[in-house]
Amino acid sequence: MATYKVTKGTPVAFRDSAYPATYPSPHEGELFYNSSSGAFQFLGLGAGTWSSGAALNTAATATKGFGATIATSQVNGGAPNLVKTEAYNGTAWTELNNLSSGRYAHAAFGIATAGIVTGGQTDGGTAYHVNTESWDGTSWTEVNNLNEGRFKLAGMGLQGAGLATGGYDGSSYVASNESWNGTSWTEVGDLNDGRTALQGSGIATAALVAGGESPGIVAKTETWDGSSWTEVNDLNQARYTAGMSTNAVNTDTLLFGGFVPPSTANTEAFDGTSWTELANMANARYTATGSGVGSGALASGSDNNGNAATTSEEWTVASFQVKTLTTS
Repeated sequence: MATYKVTKGTPVAFRDSAYPATYPSPHEGELFYNSSSGAFQFLGLGAGTWSSGAALNTAATATKGFGATIATSQVNGGAPNLVKTEAYNGTAWTELNNLSSGRYAHAAFGIATAGIVTGGQTDGGTAYHVNTESWDGTSWTEVNNLNEGRFKLAGMGLQGAGLATGGYDGSSYVASNESWNGTSWTEVGDLNDGRTALQGSGIATAALVAGGESPGIVAKTETWDGSSWTEVNDLNQARYTAGMSTNAVNTDTLLFGGFVPPSTANTEAFDGTSWTELANMANARYTATGSGVGSGALASGSDNNGNAATTSEEWTVASFQVKTLTTS
């Protein structure tokens, strides 16, 4: 059993050798104190690679997903498959019950058995959704609407607490940010820069958005602390409609693909401060679904032209990398 050291009121695991040799279950982002070196260390992403994943049952584009790599629900978009839902178990995709209201370029957040879908554009592209639906692992239920209809927005959080941020409402690039409390939406602090086709990850009190269009293609990144947004270091490559590891913490996030132009296979990781370019996907794609965490993500649907596709790719990290914190 590990002993603990306290730093600024927070207990931290206290270990006498390099992690994870003395500990059987390492966790991404976990902080510990190495008494041998006298340093605080944490587990960051090691070297990662993309590999081919299982094919979707139905070709999809402008989709959104939520959950981990081995337990993901994807809500399809793009005519004519606007209501489809599929679940991935790490081996194969299974079609599940449809959404109540067809849409595409929507937001989604949660875990594979408990999620929220909101916003998007309606079948036929004639209106912008305020409709919100809740997923219980089996079926969808309509719940309270967004305050502002929009599409190409970002969604972050869990079924009981999340965010819907940015997007396009038919006339403007939206800066609006709405908070979901499990029952209803409340408008909270706006983005510094309104934008559409952005991507997000994190939870309702600690989130991240990156990229998008405003109106040009942007590399801007902002972090949310539960009350306001702060601009941080930009992406290395500006893009919109990328995929992101939507269930990652906002200090360890993967972003991949998108439209530059042209479409890209580029992958970047955010460590809470800056973005680092990593191994490319095998195939360039944009408007694809992203889900998972920084050490295990999934890109599915869409091709390099943004057309509906069934292909998917999985990001895996062979091992964790021990990193030493600089303290003062």
